[in-house]
Amino acid sequence: MPEKDQAGNGEAEEYASIWQRLERPAKPPRTTLTHEQIAATAVAIADEEGLDAVSMRRLAERLGVATMGLYRYVRGKDDVIELMVDAIYGEEGMPETAPDWRATLRGAAWGLRGLILRHPWLVQVTASSGPLTPNLVARTDRLLASLESLDLDADTRMVVVTTVASFVSGTVGADVGLDRLMRREGVARMDDLRALYASRMMWLLGSGRYPAFENYIRQGVRKDESEWRFELGLECVLDGIAARLGI
Repeated sequence: MPEKDQAGNGEAEEYASIWQRLERPAKPPRTTLTHEQIAATAVAIADEEGLDAVSMRRLAERLGVATMGLYRYVRGKDDVIELMVDAIYGEEGMPETAPDWRATLRGAAWGLRGLILRHPWLVQVTASSGPLTPNLVARTDRLLASLESLDLDADTRMVVVTTVASFVSGTVGADVGLDRLMRREGVARMDDLRALYASRMMWLLGSGRYPAFENYIRQGVRKDESEWRFELGLECVLDGIAARLGI
């Protein structure tokens, strides 16, 4: 049977998170690495080459240690990803709170957008709920607290916070996907990408089946203004929250 944790509360050792293990009394040191070094190195690899490039072997090579030596600090890649996510949200810092809930959530949304654009692999990690790390939970806690003065129950406050976060992840995720496509096609400008896909687009428009889409393609003038699209979309989300909840 799995060994019980030190708190004696019956939780199986195999389910203890890295954060629980880090708070336990340290064993006699044989330390050559820190968890901060592991996180920073893994983040650097992911930023350069993508999340799939982060492996225990690659991480050990970059850190200059034996692969098995890493297992003194982490159990595997899942632990490494948790350390990475926590480091990234620590980089962002806590969202600034304002007297107005809307200003707080708006600022947090722009902050999260910048974070994902700097670390595009974050979209993969947080596509669902994402790992529960101290800095990520602290961020959520700060945003929930900014809504406590409103006449909303706890469930509704969480829906407000997660709705804004989902908008950010979805919108910026599309931008990240477009950037990946451009890299794969070897182009640096949207006009170059359009030229590559011109024949496909002309076939679609020429079919006459998509008149509203054709109208957008021919008349839209702000297709490449991602910040403008993000700002308008965010304001629509916040307007919808305010109207629906009467806040």
